[in-house]
Amino acid sequence: MHSPWQFCSGFAVLVLALMQAACVTINLPPGPGTLEEHKVSGTGKDKVLLMDISGVISSDNKDGFYTSPGMLATVKEELERAGKDERVKAIVLRINSPGGTVTASDIIYHELKTFKAARKIPVIASIMDVGASGGYYIAAAADTVMAHPSSVTGSIGVIMLTVNARGLLEKVGVETNAVTSGPRKDMGSPFRAMLPEERAIFQGVIDGFYQRFLHIVQEGRPSLSGDSIKKLADGRIYSGDQAKASGLVDEIGYLDDAVEVAKKKAGLTEARVVTYRRPGEYQNNIYSRLVAPTPTLANLTNIDLLSMVRGGSPQFMYLWMP
Repeated sequence: MHSPWQFCSGFAVLVLALMQAACVTINLPPGPGTLEEHKVSGTGKDKVLLMDISGVISSDNKDGFYTSPGMLATVKEELERAGKDERVKAIVLRINSPGGTVTASDIIYHELKTFKAARKIPVIASIMDVGASGGYYIAAAADTVMAHPSSVTGSIGVIMLTVNARGLLEKVGVETNAVTSGPRKDMGSPFRAMLPEERAIFQGVIDGFYQRFLHIVQEGRPSLSGDSIKKLADGRIYSGDQAKASGLVDEIGYLDDAVEVAKKKAGLTEARVVTYRRPGEYQNNIYSRLVAPTPTLANLTNIDLLSMVRGGSPQFMYLWMP
């Protein structure tokens, strides 16, 4: 007669053998590689580089099986590669974004201006569905800004996102306490109401960011007076035709029109349109790999809104968020 221990041991060995027999090997996809050049269209030795500013503008990396370079890192890598390639004679910046954080928008603007100063080649911004707020901020770095007739642009201004979770916490019986070194150390906390004097402090910061936005637009739109820009910059959006009439964009046209403008400004009769992409990414024509913008609170996936509820800092945005 077999003991219970012998039976359990034999059963464990059987289970282990079955597990080993059923063992499978899972090959994960390779991690993100370096950017590779791919031709999209056209002929000739000279190149027009097509770049993307697509989705919410953020400094965050992309998480998945592997952490992939985010928008800032990718733009920097693309510009560095283009800066070393004398065959790149122009850039078309395809913008499809409602904007994003103040700093991320400003960094991309700065990188584009630095590239232009070093290479001195034309940069054409082509606004697709949306090029609003931070998307328009970046477009201001271009030599020519184009929009589709159905584009949405403008929304020049700043918004600060905060969350007040005090009422919710009271309902579930949770109380929070903050021990601070000064009365303003926890200003903007999601766990208490904002005081009037704290709102005034935040407003001062926002006003500073707003003045910088106006300055950037003035640099990019020298034909517009400061007063005209300020009237246009009350946060409202404009269609492509309205933006053209007000002087916020230079031309109405499609993406292939932007490529032709880039070639003309570069003095080219023919050129290859190229993009940089990582292995495994799909690119077949000038409209491939276009990510739709997500200008709603629920879909701002590049920004961790829940971090504010967990006690993170308020977010300052150049963002159109209806």
